[in-house]
Amino acid sequence: MYTIEPDIYSKQMKKIICIHSFILLNSILGLSLSLKTQAQDFQINFAGSGASSTVDSVKVENLTQCKSISIGGSDILHLIANVGIKDIITPDAKFLQVFPNPTNSDCLLQFETYEKNEVTISLYGLNGKIIFRNKEVLPRDYHSYLLSGISSGTFFIKVETDKYSYVEKLICNNRSSSLTEIKITETTPVSGNNNSNYDLKKPVRLKNDHSIIEMQFTTGDMLKFTGISGLYRTVHMLVPTQSQTLDFIFTGCVDADNNSYPVIQIGTQLWMAENLKTTRYRNGDIIPDIISNAAWANLLTGAYCWYNNDSSANAPVYGALYNWYAINDSRNIAPAGWHVASDSEWTILSDWLGGSDFAGGKLKDKCSTLWNDPNTGATNETGYTALPGGYRFLNGTFDENRNWAVWWCSTSSSSYEAPTRAAFKDGEDLGRDLSNKKDGFAIRCIKD
Repeated sequence: MYTIEPDIYSKQMKKIICIHSFILLNSILGLSLSLKTQAQDFQINFAGSGASSTVDSVKVENLTQCKSISIGGSDILHLIANVGIKDIITPDAKFLQVFPNPTNSDCLLQFETYEKNEVTISLYGLNGKIIFRNKEVLPRDYHSYLLSGISSGTFFIKVETDKYSYVEKLICNNRSSSLTEIKITETTPVSGNNNSNYDLKKPVRLKNDHSIIEMQFTTGDMLKFTGISGLYRTVHMLVPTQSQTLDFIFTGCVDADNNSYPVIQIGTQLWMAENLKTTRYRNGDIIPDIISNAAWANLLTGAYCWYNNDSSANAPVYGALYNWYAINDSRNIAPAGWHVASDSEWTILSDWLGGSDFAGGKLKDKCSTLWNDPNTGATNETGYTALPGGYRFLNGTFDENRNWAVWWCSTSSSSYEAPTRAAFKDGEDLGRDLSNKKDGFAIRCIKD
């Protein structure tokens, strides 16, 4: 039998461990570099068209991560992809130096680049807004920049390339109102001495026409943008793959109570992105608000109510519940230029979303806590944002709030029944049923 002497065995094992460690480290570094090359960031600008050419503000919701921010319509959204793994090894580098810090006026930034690359220098306020940003291609050198004109406050300076970044906190007590600008003072070859003489070689005046708002995202995230311009609100869904300008096509959707509704294009149809909550017909006549269960049960004319007769809790979120007779009234319940969706129009929507087995999940709101668990299959990838407002049964009782979202179709199937569509907490299907016209359900309208 062949035996290995202990000292020879120990050497062999050390060699094997070293080899495996080297392979593992290279694998990790390879993965890190691979992911780093896939890292992306995009800038999203906003524009308006249709009923308005201006964008007052934009609500940005990451439906994958369930995070949201609100920004100005003239702001630029900077989406920074999160690849999930940090660099394992950083270069043997001189990190970003900022001095004096704190400062009463100007300060110097010094850092090193390790190869010719595009370098971005950004100054952030504590609220996350970018005060200015400068991009330029720099050689492999030590670099010194003079930063001047900063107002009083606490800031963060970030210097970044596609491979690494440095961040340093800056406190400034400057009370002047001079223009913020940055100037390169010296570029010294890495092989040479880094003795700064601060001769101003290349002034770079930084523009501040727009605020640039950063938002972390992971490649493949679904974002919901709601553009607002006065009374107009338009929803745009996007999985970002490049920098671009989002054009919000604003369309009026205002009911007789002057409630304004967001709108969303789904396939070839333009839908309201909230439930109807008007208390008046289009001509201004009041729709009766029926509280009594007995009175509700005996009605054969149009009426509405709020779930549990609680308008403060339910009106802003779920909208109103209407019997079918309110839909069929000649005075018209829908906003001008809109109508209550018919059975066939609901079928078009369902088919566009891949069929009734999956359409409900694509309509259901995903990130709010309004749906009870498990909210199966909810993605809201359409921007429809279905919420579980429950219903009022024909005898006047209320049920299934936070569990069901049910909408009337304008179509009649008999003297006492009409079709409905519904989404449920424990399924991703979009159900179809025939319901008694005395029942109270939500309404969504579609553009004429």
